[in-house]
Amino acid sequence: MSKIIITCAVTGSIHTPSMSPHLPITADQITEQSIAAAEAGAAILHLHARDPENGRPSADPAHFMAFLPRIKQRSDAVLNISTGGSATMTLDQRLAAPKMAEPEMCSLNMGTMNFALYPAAERITDWQYDWEKPFLEGSDDLVFKNTPRDMAHVLNEMGDKRGSRFEFECYDVSHLYMLRHFMDRGLVQAPLFIQFVFGVLGGIGPDPENLTHMKLIADKLFGDDYGFSVLAAGRHQMPLITMSAILGGHVRVGLEDSLMISRGTLARSNAEQVLKIRRIVEELGRTVATPEEARGMLHLKGGDRTAI
Repeated sequence: MSKIIITCAVTGSIHTPSMSPHLPITADQITEQSIAAAEAGAAILHLHARDPENGRPSADPAHFMAFLPRIKQRSDAVLNISTGGSATMTLDQRLAAPKMAEPEMCSLNMGTMNFALYPAAERITDWQYDWEKPFLEGSDDLVFKNTPRDMAHVLNEMGDKRGSRFEFECYDVSHLYMLRHFMDRGLVQAPLFIQFVFGVLGGIGPDPENLTHMKLIADKLFGDDYGFSVLAAGRHQMPLITMSAILGGHVRVGLEDSLMISRGTLARSNAEQVLKIRRIVEELGRTVATPEEARGMLHLKGGDRTAI
């Protein structure tokens, strides 16, 4: 079977510091966990930033630039910067760091949706910071805005102007049709790298049948012009990404998606999750792609053409 790309989403903007002591917050922590994940086999590092003072999700370019150059100096992994940031950020805030860094890759959410995190607040009794509980509880009235105009703006700013390519994050079947729309408009070019996202409340559910359906529709819409990867939230992470590997897709792990390494056990690092899925996919007969192989597969511009 073809090479398999492992993406690691290192910290994200969903979980709060109170959820796990192993979630990387500071630039040092994000740097060290990113490098360890790359050494474990992750060809792509998907990166968000945090305010090191309180762990709050941050769009400040200074927070990104506190770790991006350090990771690049010590690793050949593809650096993929979020344009999603947090649903509480404006689009201009979400784009500030990617526009400065001009990365090889960035993420692009393919639709407006509810992004409900509030059930997690019920499971936490001790909070480290005063922003965490309201942040989670307030998501019962939160819309993650990604309109067609927003998406076209990101494609222009990051694709046309800066040569970045995209991890198209599709949280539902409708997002695949929106991506086809942009391809028909000539704003998106093959090969596409589509991330099927399962298990976020407000998006498609984490059912195996939904993965096969998403792949069926993507095959119908894009034919040979795409490759897919899978991320699944929480306890669904390993079962669904293993299914992706079986179906010929790629995989994404990381503490952004799940804080656990097994039922009831917190992952101590991102690298621990990378090593687990690497063992699984290699036992399935897949060969893990290097960063250079991933660059060739995804038609990336190369790390020497970024502003990091």
